[in-house]
Amino acid sequence: MKKLLRTAALVSTLAATLASAPAAWAQTAAAVKVEGAWARASVQGQKGTGAFMQLTARDGARLVRAESPAAGVTEVHEMKMEGDVMKMRAVPALDLPAGKTVELKPGGYHVMLLDLRAPLAKDSSVPITLVFQDAKGAESKLELSVPVGTSAPGGAKAHEHKH
Repeated sequence: MKKLLRTAALVSTLAATLASAPAAWAQTAAAVKVEGAWARASVQGQKGTGAFMQLTARDGARLVRAESPAAGVTEVHEMKMEGDVMKMRAVPALDLPAGKTVELKPGGYHVMLLDLRAPLAKDSSVPITLVFQDAKGAESKLELSVPVGTSAPGGAKAHEHKH
């Protein structure tokens, strides 16, 4: 009888833990939580813009690519200073260490949407699919509907230069 009660208590605790887990953890096998996602609005004739967010991988993962029907090319990019020159380049993958939040932000890592099929209007949204790879090499996808704005949600400054 004691064993049955312990088993019931364990099952109850496990069920409560799963019920309280963030929904984003369950959305992908790579168990990556996405927070604060947004994409910068563009104007007529502008062919590229960026998308930004915070990514937290429960068990560690790699962001190996991004996809969006709104752009002809979607890449994971890095911006960094090399001497006195700001350089931007595509990266083959972005490591997401277990339990650590990696911020994709203006002036740093970000998702670049190039060859836009139409301008991204403020207060609309853009579909973006993130493709992750776990430690065993298995890929999983997380589909997002990312709000479009002129700055980060919550009124935070999107980009601040410090000289």
